[in-house]
Amino acid sequence: MARKIAILGGTGAEGSGLAYRWGKAGEQVLIGSRDAGRAAETAKQLRERIGGAAQIEGMDNASAAATCDVAVLTVPFSGAAALLKQLKGVWKPGTIVIDTTVPLAATVGGAATRTLGVWEGSAAQQTKELLPPGVSLAAALQNLGAASLAGDGPVECDVLVCSDDEKAKQVASELVGKIPGARA
Repeated sequence: MARKIAILGGTGAEGSGLAYRWGKAGEQVLIGSRDAGRAAETAKQLRERIGGAAQIEGMDNASAAATCDVAVLTVPFSGAAALLKQLKGVWKPGTIVIDTTVPLAATVGGAATRTLGVWEGSAAQQTKELLPPGVSLAAALQNLGAASLAGDGPVECDVLVCSDDEKAKQVASELVGKIPGARA
């Protein structure tokens, strides 16, 4: 059975870049957005770009989260907590969430060279606090830039994958490996 990967915030540069790479690799991708119409348009553009039988659909974030096996959080750090609170009741048990967020001050109007303090210790720890029991978490992909994901060449970088859940770590590492040049 094919897994469904939801990209929450999938119409942004990072999310659509990941959707492009994984769609091109044959994964089934659900692009989530606050605006289902915008998600559908992004999905259509990516299907046209990839060609063939690319399996990319667009929908609102809640629908994507409710039907996925793996969700990738690609919204800016400043909006992550609010989105996760909105999605609290939609997750199905066994879902794996991959958090790509980085607490840069730029997400709240500061300098991109500064990070924000996070009460929980890290962005991923904050995300974990906001997920219901039965949903596991991995942190990964924070160092892959949107511009390199949008291109066709290999990204040539190492990606740290962190989790206290072995299956989440394995799935995140597999998805990193679907991006040419990326090594988990």
